[in-house]
Amino acid sequence: MAPPAPPMSASDKRPRTARGRATMRRLLDAAALEFGEKGFHDTSISGITARAGTALGNFYNYFGSKEELFRALVQDMSARVGERARGALSPGLGALETERAALLAFLGFASEHQEIYRIIDEAEFIDPASFRLHYETTANRIAERLRAGEDAGELRRGMSDVHAWAIMGMNVFLGLRYAVWANGEDLEQVTEAANAMISEGIRSKS
Repeated sequence: MAPPAPPMSASDKRPRTARGRATMRRLLDAAALEFGEKGFHDTSISGITARAGTALGNFYNYFGSKEELFRALVQDMSARVGERARGALSPGLGALETERAALLAFLGFASEHQEIYRIIDEAEFIDPASFRLHYETTANRIAERLRAGEDAGELRRGMSDVHAWAIMGMNVFLGLRYAVWANGEDLEQVTEAANAMISEGIRSKS
């Protein structure tokens, strides 16, 4: 699935042409790698544009500053996570199968884009509003799925934001352990274990 359209920048410089969108996409992708490798403070605009294969002056056709690019990148990566999760779902999946598919999709994305962890973590200090929005948006997606499962009678009554944030927290740290600190673990097995914990709990039934 192709990445979603580049986000609107704070200075309303979203490109209107296919060529402009492609250039902005290259800048975002290059920025993700530069910020992921060096961190925000050690990353330079010149390094981003060199990696993107575009002229330094061209940067300002799309972003007003490094901070503005970083904010757009956080929004872009958050949207791409959502797109990957939605793309993994299909009509007819039960509530638990839906959570399993969404987690597997996220682990796959995090494995391919390990830089997302450093970028989102730095957003807490560089752009706290984007940091909070990323997690609130993700939790809202999970909450919607849980409530749909509740309405379908597949999940117990009382699904709330607490359950959504708990599942999101589990998913985030599973991604850190098995997608970023990976040692060749089978992501299918990871999702099976996590899904079993959601569906069965951890209390002994004996």
